[in-house]
Amino acid sequence: MKRLLFALPLAVLLPAALAAQPQAGTETVQISYVEETLPNGLRVVYHVDRSTPVAAVDIWYNVGSKHEQPGRTGFAHLFEHMMFKGSRNVGDGQHFGLLQAAGARTGEDINGTTSWDRTNYFEQVPSNQLELALWLEADRMGTLLETLTPEKLENQREVVKNERRQGVDNQPYGTWTEKMLAHLFPEGHPYHHPVIGSMEDLSAATLDDVATFFRTYYAPNNAVLVIAGDIDVDNAKTLVRRHFGDIARGPAPPPLRSMALPPRMGEGRREVVQDPNAQAPAIFVGFRAPPARDPQANAVSLLTTVLGARSGGLYEALVRRQQIATGVGSFNFGLVDGADAMFIIANGKPGSSPDSLEAALMAELDNLAAHVTQAALDRARAQARFGFINGLQNTGGFGGRADVLAMGATYFNDPGWVNRQLDENDRVTLADLQRLVRERMSADNRVVLVYVPAPQPSTPGDR
Repeated sequence: MKRLLFALPLAVLLPAALAAQPQAGTETVQISYVEETLPNGLRVVYHVDRSTPVAAVDIWYNVGSKHEQPGRTGFAHLFEHMMFKGSRNVGDGQHFGLLQAAGARTGEDINGTTSWDRTNYFEQVPSNQLELALWLEADRMGTLLETLTPEKLENQREVVKNERRQGVDNQPYGTWTEKMLAHLFPEGHPYHHPVIGSMEDLSAATLDDVATFFRTYYAPNNAVLVIAGDIDVDNAKTLVRRHFGDIARGPAPPPLRSMALPPRMGEGRREVVQDPNAQAPAIFVGFRAPPARDPQANAVSLLTTVLGARSGGLYEALVRRQQIATGVGSFNFGLVDGADAMFIIANGKPGSSPDSLEAALMAELDNLAAHVTQAALDRARAQARFGFINGLQNTGGFGGRADVLAMGATYFNDPGWVNRQLDENDRVTLADLQRLVRERMSADNRVVLVYVPAPQPSTPGDR
């Protein structure tokens, strides 16, 4: 996400296609779009913005780790890698090369991401290269299985395992997410296991397993395609039909396993983790929260912004006044179904006592409502407004207009979801936040992970 270089008035910052309209002292956004559904089930959203000569293509497949079956975890993330390994007309590794040659930048303009709820792929190119981006996405949607080999599967299986070693096993506190979700969501719940999956499941996956997963979920009737930027909608529709129209509809994906959960866990949980990679203690506290489709979702997001602010009461108490922590943060995952997860994290100083850090944090949590004030909510609302609109300055990429239109269509069956967010944030009251604190941030809905630096093995010569 690009940072703004100048503090300009909001109306100057917004592209012409993103109209800002003053309303009751606040700003609203209105992203215009046109949508259609092809006969094969592909849902397509078009958004015109002629402020820069670029076009963004963003495709969301309605498949994430929550759709995986027990014993078959990690497939959604594995396929994020497999989708760049070639298809009928595109060689292994050529996806990036062709787009770079057309003017796209790796990472910022071209990427794929996997979450618990979806997998997406995006590219942003000069607008005269739109057909290239559409052709590449259609070729791998329609023909990837034609070039899938045991060698490719084994190669990417090892890549994912190495990604886990680097990002989880050998990172300080790297296991906290999977440990936290394993506590917050019971065994068998679709959010119980991590996105990266089980290494045992990945090792056991066969070529037939992977092919079946692709046929089930990587089909036009399980996808949303967004085309945004300097485009002619009629021409874009012609290109979409040319490249995606003949791809066959896939089978109806199986229904999700039950996502239903009680609002609270009904008990508190605590685990001490000796971490050989950690140089300082850290406390991770998690709570089960209302999910993204719940009417309280905006309040959940604003509450975590309040609690994680450097101007907030937790930071003031633990970092500035007591000087027992080096930092305090709070956020939520934004999980869509059943329940979300929100967190408070406190990092200690090297050599400090984890027990003292935990006791200080627990004392503040017991009086959490005192940190949730109208002034703190106002600051959080302003911060959320700036971050939201700042992200919408970008046509493509993570958090850009193409991305949020795809998210609205996939999660809420409404690309126009984006146009309601500022108003919905403005409707959140202090009472809403206080109610969340009372109902969800209680001791019977709390998971505490205490990360402690593991004792280092002695070496010859140590005394």
